[in-house]
Amino acid sequence: MRIAVTIFLTDETITPTRLARELEGRGFAGLYLPEHTHIPVERTTPYPAGGELPREYGRTLDPFVALGQAAAVTERLGLGTGITLVAQHDPIDLAKQVATLDHLSGGRFTLGLGFGWNVEEAADHGVRWQTRRELGRDRVALMRALWSEEPVAYEGEFGGVRASHAHPKPVQKPRGPVVGPRTLLGGAAGPKLFAHICEYADGWLPIGGRGLSESLPRLRTAWTEAGRDPEALQVVPYAVHPTPGKLAHYAGLGIEEVVVQLPPAGEAEVLKALDAYQEYL
Repeated sequence: MRIAVTIFLTDETITPTRLARELEGRGFAGLYLPEHTHIPVERTTPYPAGGELPREYGRTLDPFVALGQAAAVTERLGLGTGITLVAQHDPIDLAKQVATLDHLSGGRFTLGLGFGWNVEEAADHGVRWQTRRELGRDRVALMRALWSEEPVAYEGEFGGVRASHAHPKPVQKPRGPVVGPRTLLGGAAGPKLFAHICEYADGWLPIGGRGLSESLPRLRTAWTEAGRDPEALQVVPYAVHPTPGKLAHYAGLGIEEVVVQLPPAGEAEVLKALDAYQEYL
């Protein structure tokens, strides 16, 4: 099983370059970074985990800039977002960022996509909360047009793009309906999410990894009914606090990669956590 990590990198934590070198040197599979552009002070949306929102949410580094630094000092380490808040981005700009990072890293990028939880943050980006999932779906379709080998126009409910020359292209070739880098969709289990995964993703990025024994068979059924290759589905539990029993359970479900959580801390504390995770490699 491949073990990757995620961390809230901020202006107060270990740096992306230092962490990336340590991860590659120790044999970890990848580095996934979350995204929050800002956290409005006048926020009414409750923190999903309960209690006060942790300090790091308002100090998060831009994941694409940080992963670009990580790519520059490594050769094998996987690089990913967990997650990109796709509805909050201009899709033409995002398509360029994603393709550039994937190109410069030699195809090491995983685009983890999600729809967020902070209503106020999304509203400042002009996102109507009730339509954010359909908006995200539409923006992925637009990016797919820009990533296509030949110029393709796209006109959707929320925007469009003319047939265009847009390079670089993502390294990975199209597979089924998916165009672009490895793409995983985050979110809670349910028919709507699973339909979107089957339509435009390579798999699922379930936060915390709970309840997979019940939900994974439903996703696999939806995947097969959508005509996707059963062997191609990827499920990557995310932000996991690992134990030997938990990882053995995931392995029994056929899961091949797990993303474990690191503390949003300075170098000494992060390296101590990596020492503790070493037993799982």
